[in-house]
Amino acid sequence: MHKKLYFIIIFIGLSFSSQAQIITGTVRDSLQTIIGATITVSGKGLKAGTNAQGIYQIQLPAGGTFTLSASYLGYQTQQKQVTVAAGETKQLNFTLVENKNELDGIVVIGSRSAPRSQLETAVPVDLVDVQKVAQNSPQVSLAQILNYVAPSFTSNVVSLTDGTDHIDPASLRGLGPDQVLVLINGKRRHTTSLININGSLGKGSVGTDLNAIPTAAISRIEVLRDGAAAQYGSDAIAGVINIILKEDVNKLSASITAGGFAGKHSDGLDGETAQANVNYGVKLNDKGGFLNLSGSFDYRDYASRTTPYRGVIFTDYNNSSLYPTPTGVDITDAELARRGLTRGDFVPNIGQSKNRGGALFLNSVIPLADHAEIYAFGGLNFRNGTSTAFYRTPRQLTQTNATIYPNGFLPQIVTDNNDQSLSVGIRGKLGEWKTDFSNTYGRNQINFTTANTLNASMLTSSPTSFDDGGYDFIQNTTNLDFSRFFENTLSGINVAFGAEHRYENYKIIAGEEASYANYGNAINVGTTANPILIPNLKGNISTRFAPNGAAYVGGAQGFGGFSPDNAINVGRSSVAAYGDVEVNFTDKLLLDGALRFENYSDFGSTLNFKLAGRYKFSDKFVLRGAASTGFRAPSLQQRYFNATSTVFIDGNFVESGTFSNDSRVAQLLGIPKLKEETSKSFSAGFTSNLGKVKITVDGYLVRIDDRVIYTGQFSGSNAANASAQDREIYTLLRQANASTARFFANAVNTETKGIDAVISYSTGLGKGTLRTDLAGTISKTSLVGGINTSPLLAGKESIYLDEASVILLTKVVPRLKGNLTFDYTLDKFNVFLRNVYFGKVSQPTNVIANRQELPGRVITDLGLGYNLTKTLKLTVGANNIFDVYPAELLPGSQGTSGILYPNQAPQFGFLGRYVFTRLNLNF
Repeated sequence: MHKKLYFIIIFIGLSFSSQAQIITGTVRDSLQTIIGATITVSGKGLKAGTNAQGIYQIQLPAGGTFTLSASYLGYQTQQKQVTVAAGETKQLNFTLVENKNELDGIVVIGSRSAPRSQLETAVPVDLVDVQKVAQNSPQVSLAQILNYVAPSFTSNVVSLTDGTDHIDPASLRGLGPDQVLVLINGKRRHTTSLININGSLGKGSVGTDLNAIPTAAISRIEVLRDGAAAQYGSDAIAGVINIILKEDVNKLSASITAGGFAGKHSDGLDGETAQANVNYGVKLNDKGGFLNLSGSFDYRDYASRTTPYRGVIFTDYNNSSLYPTPTGVDITDAELARRGLTRGDFVPNIGQSKNRGGALFLNSVIPLADHAEIYAFGGLNFRNGTSTAFYRTPRQLTQTNATIYPNGFLPQIVTDNNDQSLSVGIRGKLGEWKTDFSNTYGRNQINFTTANTLNASMLTSSPTSFDDGGYDFIQNTTNLDFSRFFENTLSGINVAFGAEHRYENYKIIAGEEASYANYGNAINVGTTANPILIPNLKGNISTRFAPNGAAYVGGAQGFGGFSPDNAINVGRSSVAAYGDVEVNFTDKLLLDGALRFENYSDFGSTLNFKLAGRYKFSDKFVLRGAASTGFRAPSLQQRYFNATSTVFIDGNFVESGTFSNDSRVAQLLGIPKLKEETSKSFSAGFTSNLGKVKITVDGYLVRIDDRVIYTGQFSGSNAANASAQDREIYTLLRQANASTARFFANAVNTETKGIDAVISYSTGLGKGTLRTDLAGTISKTSLVGGINTSPLLAGKESIYLDEASVILLTKVVPRLKGNLTFDYTLDKFNVFLRNVYFGKVSQPTNVIANRQELPGRVITDLGLGYNLTKTLKLTVGANNIFDVYPAELLPGSQGTSGILYPNQAPQFGFLGRYVFTRLNLNF
């Protein structure tokens, strides 16, 4: 009925203007009409979009033969010629085919104009077909899929990093996890509540948990490799990752993947994993409305790559038959034999933590009228993870209790990670302007429990499990956007403007008292000969000493809880306004300019711009470039996080306290308050479309000033000749159960430069088809100038930014990374072969003797697929099929705990060969 009425209106219009030439029709795929597809007329600067029924209409200035193109995100662009006489109306329909070529796809990121081919964008954009990759490759989590597909992206599973064991930090173009903005369907995604405080990639940063988004829900991913803060706001210094959710209807897709590690260090098969995915979409009405639902379940087990404990396990203090004259002498071998144990019984789990969880996502659109629709998307994700700390051996008298754990214990850190998000909006037309009003809510909650542990200061009355408290982060973003394409000015001008309001709230939630309290006195505060008498939680100053004369430590061993002094509830808001003008001077020349003003309630205002251009010499060669300024507001976590935790630094356990920049300790040391990072970004490159061969090459330079880092370890002193300041710092640290202090500070300026290149080749080979991709990146990050300290910190620059932190900033991401992929399909068979080169990195440490360069390695993936039926596909294969490992650590870095491979300098992990089987169902 609606379609008939539409053509009646067209007919009435023609009766009043007999000279109008009109082309109209529908755009659809094999199942349904497509809403929002773009129709262009070559050489005329004319453009139209399909309405809620998939119908378009274009009025031409004169009769003749014209070439029309139909395009839509995720589909191959289709061209057709049509001849229309003066006053004639002609029907021209398009049926689009899903795009299978990532380098010739249509992208929306980086421009508020109509979608365009990534070979014709003014800035570099990678397009990843997640569903295709997920069917053939061994990787199942989103972060790992991108790590092996996009050379400029780096992420790895780490261990011994508490909550970071379950939330993989990621880097784009060698920069930090908090310097890349993540969008879903073009809307800002919230970050995690976790701040990375251990020595991993992204130390001191807060990133986005990509693995909270099930791959079953994702259609494709756009990776914008250029500074975009002027377009999208804070965090977009390194670029933008835009995750586009599925819109399929009447299609059911499901998969089950199972595997495990089967290398030389595996005991048969270890680190077993399983993942189940399902996706289904339903049509809500005949106007293009749909509801697409996705669900997933994930499980992975422990995998450890350590050698037996090499240090002292038992001393004569641990054998009561040797009393009353204990001396601390090593009696490990004799005691192991007496107890029927081996050194292998005292090994930490360093490699892969245990994790299980599930997710449910939705994506929906409901048309209201021809030019308006309501949309909603979001989801829930829950994961329960268990990682371990270092083994507490019986010789560690101040941290153990022989009655509860005669042979020591391995603390377990249990992490419950809850993630929620929902975006709701309405978009349509107000006159000639496209409008979009939306609200996006995101929340991440993490709660910690320490199990298989104790509070040594409670002696034999200690529980063995503690509720440690946790974090809670909320982000709510409201956007109002307008855009309009003026087709009759030059070759077309697109004007966009809008506003944004964002509110953020961050909480640290205290744990139970026993998780953080010291019931004797402050941790490591002295000996019986020289006790430091600080009143404990019960108000007394009696000190509980271990048999060796040292004070027992308090709090849950492995991960101490958050105290009421740590608990916070803080918020802030920001408002922003932007303008964006994209001018097509001709069909060949495109210039884009953006300006964005943003004001934060906690640090002030910033104004940033971006200029980008593209010149199309021919259909085979395009030159492009961009220049921009950017910023990143320090996160609430960086501003307010405070806690005491046990960290392993340069081979030693350290009770390290993190203090906010407005604390008394920070004031005594002269730590300045945080301010925003600012950046300048430049890029230039070209694209070439040579038919079967497609090439993109882009160079870039990013300068970041006042970069926020996590400082080294400051300490005070109670020596006789110590200053009053050092004595006060010493006392404040002991009251916080800490021996050192760390802070977040704008300490350094960095410069990152590099080149990204991608070459794609598709051809028929025999009776099959071959797709080959060669991609690589070369990058380098350097410090520029000195260390930005206050006068009070003169002479302490090496603590403010220690050498380990410098390495984490500049040498922990491979400077050279590349992959070569072959994907061959022949009838029912498919072969997927990929080689990825991970370049050299350096081990972050402050101990000169332990510093080493870890050489590059090539990792080979193989997948063999067979279509059992039209709807069922079986794939078997392996990641790291040749069982390659990184270089072993120097003996000094391995320590007594038997750490064999580097965990703090991730390249490709250190777990060895992973084998898998996958079953895919599609109908």
